[in-house]
Amino acid sequence: MLIEILVVLAIVVVVLLMVATRQSDYFRVERSISISASPAVAFAQVNDFRKWGAWNPWAKMDPAMKETYDGAPSGVGANYSWSGNKNVGRGRMTVTDSRPVEWIRIKLEFLKPFAATNTAEFTFKPNGNQTIVTWSMFGKSNLICRLMGLFLSMDKMVGTQFEKGLADLKAASEAAP
Repeated sequence: MLIEILVVLAIVVVVLLMVATRQSDYFRVERSISISASPAVAFAQVNDFRKWGAWNPWAKMDPAMKETYDGAPSGVGANYSWSGNKNVGRGRMTVTDSRPVEWIRIKLEFLKPFAATNTAEFTFKPNGNQTIVTWSMFGKSNLICRLMGLFLSMDKMVGTQFEKGLADLKAASEAAP
């Protein structure tokens, strides 16, 4: 009986690995929102990590999270590190490219609960008296991420947080002078 259980378990593991290896090596999560503010106002909220407290959805998951800022005060070279509870983990973000009122690219390094390096981007597109802000994250999926993706949707998990953050970014931008 034990042999049969082990054989079935081994078959299940092999099938899961086969399915996972056929998943894409890359992922992308993206959400957008229309904000009643100029691209410059929305851009300023994102380009300075010190302003993220007003809209960062992960900061709200752990109000006791430790945050540090170094490098440039905003734009290219600005750094933000965090260390928090199991919901937010530990990591670091660095602005690697910043084109005023157009887009911001960020190197996103997760250290805990698992190590990963991805890219986050924000784009700011004028649309009449509105700005369409798009927040995306993309990167390479290792085998563990692809296995997890069989049971958990990264698009839903991260996308839901992006939606909350963008709603708060909208509120902060529309309230800005």
